Amino acid sequence: MSVEVRTVTEAEFADWQRAVHTGFLNTDPVPPEVVEARLALADLSRTQGAFDGDRCVATYRSFPQELTVPGGAVVEADAISGVTVTASHRGRGLLRQMITGDLAAARERGEVLANLVAAEHRIYGRFGFGRATRTASWTVDVPRTGLDPRRWAPHEEGARIDLVDGAEVRKHGPEFHDRWRVLQPGAIGLDERWWRVNTGAEPSDGGPYTEPFHAVYRSAAGVVEGQATYTVDGKWSDAKQPANSVTVGRLSATSAAVERALWRFLCSLDWVVEVRTGRRAPDDLLPYYLPDPRAAQVTGVADYLWVRILDTVRALEARTYGVPGALVLDVRDGAGLAGGRYRLDASPEGAVCVPTSQGADLTLGVDALASLYLGDETPTRLALLGAVVEERVGALARAEALFHTPRRPWCPDMF
Repeated sequence: MSVEVRTVTEAEFADWQRAVHTGFLNTDPVPPEVVEARLALADLSRTQGAFDGDRCVATYRSFPQELTVPGGAVVEADAISGVTVTASHRGRGLLRQMITGDLAAARERGEVLANLVAAEHRIYGRFGFGRATRTASWTVDVPRTGLDPRRWAPHEEGARIDLVDGAEVRKHGPEFHDRWRVLQPGAIGLDERWWRVNTGAEPSDGGPYTEPFHAVYRSAAGVVEGQATYTVDGKWSDAKQPANSVTVGRLSATSAAVERALWRFLCSLDWVVEVRTGRRAPDDLLPYYLPDPRAAQVTGVADYLWVRILDTVRALEARTYGVPGALVLDVRDGAGLAGGRYRLDASPEGAVCVPTSQGADLTLGVDALASLYLGDETPTRLALLGAVVEERVGALARAEALFHTPRRPWCPDMF
């Protein structure tokens, strides 16, 4: 019997959700309330499954999302999630059928790019995706920081940090996030369901919800300028001394001063000897907020957000650039979605990108362009790896200046 790839019907959705669990090696049954909640919000026209008879053996879905690019603009993205192929059906091209159809449809819808968080590194490069952001994590040895746990304060008179519950986060969180995300290239928009699931108002298939702590930084005017969500274990040493660890789920702030205040607040909690940061930008300032930066040790670095350019002209025109300049890019795309030769006239204020027959300055694959796009990679590094070819002397140096961003892009959120 042949395997058929098709959009999923409402009647098939529970089996599709089961296949997602199976693909991610989870044997627990999907709670009916989770299936019901997800079905209510699912766009079945963008939910695909591969069916062997009446059993779903591969899964894929996409949904609209906004991604912040250098300069603060947001672009429309085709966000991809729930990608699995059951072990018994690997190697049959099922993912290729689903992803190529979805990318072509996204291009037709006018979405500028596609993005995803890759569970495995080797899969998505062959479909034109490039590593676009990285993530790093630190563990802070609190006693070593040199901070006085009895003394910490917001950076402005009248500001304060309050502990709030999930219901309060649902009220102020979306508005605060929308102000924060335009400041951070690589950040994504978060829909209402994200806020409900991550504050316990809606069931999740990740297991029973346990309310974390939410610390909110409010300015003297009462405006939310930062937020940290964290949990604390209940550990004691053999000497009957408290030895608790804080694990940060998420921390974002509209300025470095507010971010510094939140980290120092977490390092001042009674009974806490260790703070684990969770996913942060690879150039995070956390260590340098501490009197002894060596108190923060890197415990992990990995690629995170992957991007696939679908419309080269709109993508390159959406962001800003480090200096004024022009560059002709010969973009190679085996799928025929975003390839061609383009002249980019760029500046810190914006850019114009048009197809051209001029000779190329640089030749690169669409995956390499994606790695350059948010500013995480550099043209020179990619050239050393053979992913970019300099066709004119001096073009790499010009591209370095154009694509340079002051800070690394960062996406803290899973989807």
